[in-house]
Amino acid sequence: MTTDVFGSDVYDAVIVGGGHNGLVAAAYLARAGKSVLVLERLGHTGGAAVSTRPFAGLDARLSRYSYLVSLLPPKIVRELGLRFEVRRRSVSSYTPTERDGRPGGLLVGGDEARTRESFARLTGSDREYESWRAFYGTTGQVARKVFPTLTEPLPTRAELRARVDDEAAWRMLFEEPLGRAVERNFADDLVRGVVLTDGLIGTFADAHDPSLAQNRCFLYHVIGGGTGDWDVPVGGMGALTDALATAARAAGAEIVTGHEVLRIDTDGTAPAEVTFRTATGEGRVVGRNVLVNASPQALAGLLGESAPTPAEGAQLKVNMLLRRLPRLRDSSVDPREAFGGTFHIAEGYEELRRAHAEAASGELPSVPPSEIYCHSLTDPSILGPDLVERGYQTLTLFGLHTPARLFEKDNQGVREVLLTGTLAQLDAHLAEPITECLALDADGRPCIEAKTPLDLERELRLPGGHIFHRDLSWPYGDGTDGSRWGVETTHPNVLLCGAGAVRGGGVSGVPGHNAAMAVLERA
Repeated sequence: MTTDVFGSDVYDAVIVGGGHNGLVAAAYLARAGKSVLVLERLGHTGGAAVSTRPFAGLDARLSRYSYLVSLLPPKIVRELGLRFEVRRRSVSSYTPTERDGRPGGLLVGGDEARTRESFARLTGSDREYESWRAFYGTTGQVARKVFPTLTEPLPTRAELRARVDDEAAWRMLFEEPLGRAVERNFADDLVRGVVLTDGLIGTFADAHDPSLAQNRCFLYHVIGGGTGDWDVPVGGMGALTDALATAARAAGAEIVTGHEVLRIDTDGTAPAEVTFRTATGEGRVVGRNVLVNASPQALAGLLGESAPTPAEGAQLKVNMLLRRLPRLRDSSVDPREAFGGTFHIAEGYEELRRAHAEAASGELPSVPPSEIYCHSLTDPSILGPDLVERGYQTLTLFGLHTPARLFEKDNQGVREVLLTGTLAQLDAHLAEPITECLALDADGRPCIEAKTPLDLERELRLPGGHIFHRDLSWPYGDGTDGSRWGVETTHPNVLLCGAGAVRGGGVSGVPGHNAAMAVLERA
């Protein structure tokens, strides 16, 4: 048996997992005067929201897994008194292309006049820009109405529909495949692709998928903060989880690492018994409530119940450290602007359709789509002073339409093939190969690492490498299962506070907040 000595015989809340959602729940409950114990399997807190130095001998602290913030409600930062901030990127996106043998691209951001000019230069008129303004005007109105509901009791579909109060917008986002709206509003293939990408992050779906998985992903990407802006976490993603752990501990929560939870025994009413394992043996702790900051599959395993349908991730995550940003073939755009926002690669509408079809048939996309951004342009604090002075920069690449099934036979070999193909698509828009710009670590190796869904499953226990734990849910309930906050399970004293909860996914803290509210309401 382990020799752990905890502060309470029976805790008001035992939280399984010290990712950002578990830490949010811990901070809220401890601030409300509850006794709280967080058990984390790894040797550190943070889960996927961490900052690490992946390249030997170089002071570059990268957001290794999750990397941008949109869905974190400012009220959580404010109510928990977090010392954490985000910064807006001056450019939203840049999408390079080649037409009539000439390099060019679409720049969105900076100011309205410049964006309008970029649309006109690409498409030959103002039509696409006016459609863009109208389309995102509509999504912005929906965002301002829906985003505040994420930290309120779960509305029914009818209640949320009434709150949106726009039948055309509701139909476009909640009822018909996203591809219909994209094709109805936009004519240019490149513009269509840029719009569609927000429906495909971590989501393997076609624009016309009848499941509407792409719609749910798109919705979460355009409602964040009521604006849809995806901001840069100052200090890296680990700055958020460090601030959350500090806030939880300051309020009285106990947080222990190296404690892997093995089982939860409960009858739903009496305090639950949580069995864990450490390096020195097994131990048990009792909690009136148990909040599980893990996947629905993990929750089922801990309870000894049948697991839900397996999830499947579909992304390639690549981290790079550069000696300098590469020069672009499109000389009209400064690389600092192009990479400061989201740099779209091979993400035209037809390219995305073809990539999905190839992956669905069991083949790697012949033209792998991806997108890149440079954290250090907006927030250089993640680099040591020497690297900043020498002009070093980071690049984060996120590849689409690469489902876990493609890597099952040879994860390492397929990873290398995919990485090579993805970088080749980037190089097609550069005036020099990206490999010539890579920094070298202390051992002389290029500073680049790639993570497939299977890598994420192994390292973070994300089921199937799915970054949302499972396909995103609609932000409403059906009104029949008694779920008030979207975190409830069949056991009244066991709550799911991870990304797989209703209204979970992304770096939001929403499931953690909502699980804490569910506990406090019953107190």
